[in-house]
Amino acid sequence: MSPTVTPVTVRDEDLAEIRWNDDGLVPAVVQDATTRQVLMLAWMNEASLRRTLSEGRTVFWSRSRRELWRKGDTSGNRQWVREAYYDCDGDVLLFVVEQEGRGACHTGAVSCFFRRFGGPET
Repeated sequence: MSPTVTPVTVRDEDLAEIRWNDDGLVPAVVQDATTRQVLMLAWMNEASLRRTLSEGRTVFWSRSRRELWRKGDTSGNRQWVREAYYDCDGDVLLFVVEQEGRGACHTGAVSCFFRRFGGPET
């Protein structure tokens, strides 16, 4: 059974605070709601941000494919949004999610951040 969808209210005044880069994108950090581990970083445009908030599942913009993609549609590793934030400058987003499946990384790891400078992989 999938976790409960919890949409976040999309408010124009919040969206007006976002500082999109020259390509109309903003980085989005994804963090696990239980462990608080950083799972991944991806990019969003306004359409993917609106869909993420309204659907309660993470939707990103693929810079290589130039299309929207909903996390987990092909892998089953879905992310259910529990909290959503933007930083003080409006140039980074943070999504606290319930991660479903093996993990967030396309390599099969729980987190994309498993390679450590100067040390063994975690």
